[in-house]
Amino acid sequence: MSSFFISVPVWLLCLFPASIYCFTHQQSCALSSGLSRKQCEDFMVLRAAKRRAGAMSRRKTQESRSDNAESTTRGFDSSEATSMSTQTTPSSKSNTIYSMPSLYDLAFGYRCYEEEVEFLLDAHDKYSTSEKNVPIRILELAAGPARHSLMALSEHPPSSVDSVVALDLSQEMVNYGMENADHELGSAGGRRDSFEYACGDMRDFTGLFSTKFDTAWILLGSMSHLLTNDDVIRCFSSLRSALKPGSTVVVELPHPRETFSMGECTRNGWTVPLVEDDDEEYGELNIVWGDEDDEFDPIAQVRQFTVAMTLKVNNPEDIPKEDPLFMQMNEDGQTEVKEIVPMRLFTLQEIDALARCVGLEMVAKYGALDEEVAMTEEDDAYRMVCVLRCKE
Repeated sequence: MSSFFISVPVWLLCLFPASIYCFTHQQSCALSSGLSRKQCEDFMVLRAAKRRAGAMSRRKTQESRSDNAESTTRGFDSSEATSMSTQTTPSSKSNTIYSMPSLYDLAFGYRCYEEEVEFLLDAHDKYSTSEKNVPIRILELAAGPARHSLMALSEHPPSSVDSVVALDLSQEMVNYGMENADHELGSAGGRRDSFEYACGDMRDFTGLFSTKFDTAWILLGSMSHLLTNDDVIRCFSSLRSALKPGSTVVVELPHPRETFSMGECTRNGWTVPLVEDDDEEYGELNIVWGDEDDEFDPIAQVRQFTVAMTLKVNNPEDIPKEDPLFMQMNEDGQTEVKEIVPMRLFTLQEIDALARCVGLEMVAKYGALDEEVAMTEEDDAYRMVCVLRCKE
């Protein structure tokens, strides 16, 4: 087994066993004891990566991608986000995190998409009151690299999942997701025809799609980009109009413990090694997702997240320049990207109340994308997963 080790932030502890390291408050600590059986069983990093036909951390030999479209910020209008924030994002959008989809994909490659999709489909089957035992149509908002969408199609037959539509405001993410679909689903004529990716705003996509959906997903904390109640209600209203009666919505957000422990911001980060096909490491990607100097507004519940990624190779003379991951690398073999991203922290009751405003009802809540993890669990609950249903 290869040494695919990852250092993770505090809120990811329940995913990894004792061999994984994290840093917070600039301290390193080994997770040497106290993890539950479930925490150990959920360590799927390398296996999940290999299921994706070779993790993004592996050096590629394919032709370079073309990401020439205008850069935007994922899932929401960047101009409005700036006006709602006391701190602006960098003026050079060409280097923003969400306009570099391959780096973003690599940074979050630890997620076990197959098991998470199983949870999402099971939640729909359990809580939907629409017609049962029929192929479903899925909508994923702020989908980024679209890994969950593609997993639903690649691992589930047409008799279970009819089709998937992904939506993201970043044209770079859309282009990248489409290329992922070509790789994961094959050529036209098969499951590839069941996937669409549209460029659009998650707050307002009414009328963008001609047919209704059975379930919708907003994952990886993407709703945190919606900084005001008006934005959330617009998003939920668009969802309500796009979904069939009795259909479901699954929203994944940080656990409310983060909101109520935000008296002092902490530094969260992890490291993803870059490995050859023979498992030899040739570099690494270091990620910071929130720093101790971040500003937090307890009134608006908005944190100015420092998001930084540093990609570096061990031998600068061996930079694979044909790969878009390395095109902006300097002579020292490093690429650095950093920006400030305002993100809102939600409570469970806020999601419940905002959903009710548009005719959605909360029917279940979990502490992870895992039906066995309750939100109240101290050890395993690290996310707030809300299952909503469209009232009939």
